[in-house]
Order: sequence, then C-alpha cells, then structure tokens
Amino acid sequence: MFEDGQLYSPVTMHDDGSVEVHLADSHPGKDDPEYLRRRGEIAAAALTWDRAGGAPLPTIDYTDAEHEIWRVVSAELAAKHERHAHSEYLSAKSALGLPTDHVPQLHEVGERLEPLTGWSYIAAPGLVPLRDFYGDLGRSTFSSTQYLRHASRPLYTPEPDIIHEVIGHGNQLASPRFAAITQAAGAALTRMESETAAKLVADVFWFSMEFGVMHEDGDLKAYGAGILSSYGEMDEYAHMEIRELDLADMGTLNYDITAYQPVLFAAHDLGHLEDVVGAFFDSADDEACERLRADARRRGLLGEVAHA
Repeated sequence: MFEDGQLYSPVTMHDDGSVEVHLADSHPGKDDPEYLRRRGEIAAAALTWDRAGGAPLPTIDYTDAEHEIWRVVSAELAAKHERHAHSEYLSAKSALGLPTDHVPQLHEVGERLEPLTGWSYIAAPGLVPLRDFYGDLGRSTFSSTQYLRHASRPLYTPEPDIIHEVIGHGNQLASPRFAAITQAAGAALTRMESETAAKLVADVFWFSMEFGVMHEDGDLKAYGAGILSSYGEMDEYAHMEIRELDLADMGTLNYDITAYQPVLFAAHDLGHLEDVVGAFFDSADDEACERLRADARRRGLLGEVAHA
C-alpha cells in the first residue's frame, strides 16, 4: 500500500515556474527522468488551476502508456472486486460506470457522480492540507490527484494516484449511503477547534472509509477505498486482526501507513456502520472527541500501536 511515511510526494514550484515532484528513494519512478518530468507537468496543471476564478478543471492529455496502465489495473481490480468488495460498493460501481479503456478526466468523473449523489471532483497536485481536504468533503467535493503510478509496477503504488482516488473513492462515492458518511466526516472535522479532535475524526475516517471492512452473508467484505484500490491488500485484509467497530479504539490507534493495515474494524452491516460511524460524524464536537480519548485512556488503548 502507501509507503514512505506520508501519503503524497512533496511538490515544489520553482521561481522559473517549473514544478518538481520529490519522489522517495524507494519510488519505482525515482530514477526515471521522463516519469519525473511527467509528474511535474501534471502537478503544474493543478497548481496553476484557477479554482477561485471558476476555471474549468485542468484536462490532462494522457499518453497511450498511461491509458494502458489504467486498462491493466481496472481489469485486475475488477476481478478482485467481485470476490472481495461489499455489495453496496459493487452496486455503486455499476451505477457509476467508469471507463475501463482509458483514464477519465476529473470533470467526467464528476459528471457521472453528480446525478447519483451530488458529488464532484477537483484537481490537486498532491497533498492537500487536512482541513482544506475535509472542508471540501463537507461540501461533497473530492480533491484528487491526476497522475498515474509508474509503468514498471502497474499493480503497485507508494502513494495515492488517480486510480486510488477514482476507482477507490469515486466508486464508493457513487453510493448515496457511503457518500453521506463521507460528507458527514468532512463536516465533522471542520467543526473541530482542536487539532487533537480533528486528528481523531480523521483517524476514524481512515479506519472506516479508507480501510473499512464489513460482514456480509457470512463473509468479510471490504468497502474502504484504500483496500479496494490496492491489488495486494485485497488478498491480505481478511487475515488481519479484525476488531468490532469502536470509536475510541479507531480514533486513537497508532498505525503505520507504510504497510498493509494489521488491524481493521468490521461493521456488522451497513446499518451498523451508519449507526456508529455515521452518527458520530453527524454529531461529533471537541467535547465528544475528548470523551472518546478519555475512554481510550481508561481502557489502556491510548498510544497503542497496531503491529503486523
């Protein structure tokens, strides 16, 4: 899954207007000058996009090689989705009908989503500040990267690319019920005054909408975008430590983003997810988050690290 201790590679715009993406040493494209150039070019499109002025979303002229990565990964993930994805995700994926033969533009994803759940997409060069990202979620807007992973390893990415953002989250957001939970998470975080409370909300989101699993017809299915956009993680999630939904635990467990998640939290069904996680996002404030932290402290959970 995602590596290097942070989700997105840093991006720098130089005085001459050129844009540089700083890939980690372990990134498969680190020593590929053409990939580095291309990553800078795509990041520049988002950095120079005049969102405030209402400019159209940047359109990326994807190459044949980039379309081929999308085709390969779409086909490989689809086969695994049939085995591992929750039926709510599969129904939403069918309704959204993303193309499998070419990389869609973000405006095309939004045009498909809007009549289903009212969501839209906007362009981001990489990392978006936490409060900005969740603020957009609260307005039913998803900030997405537009680059693709390196062609040498099409089934692996050390950072979220457009495959994660669109196949993972876009399909998820085509479900009115998942979309409502995601919007509520965005609104919840923007209500938080303390950074501690904001982090707790973000961590509950991580263990639900990013890496959530759910029981269905006697099987453990995935609905989290981080699992369902990861070829490798779909083979591993059922073998991890599976805990009951527990907001105090989810909001305070220390996890490592450089590896598959060794602890996952399972909902009994979609209604259970809505009653626990959705209801928390709907009503959470700083005081509620502090109560959860106090509960975690009493139970010896605060500071616990998820180990593989």
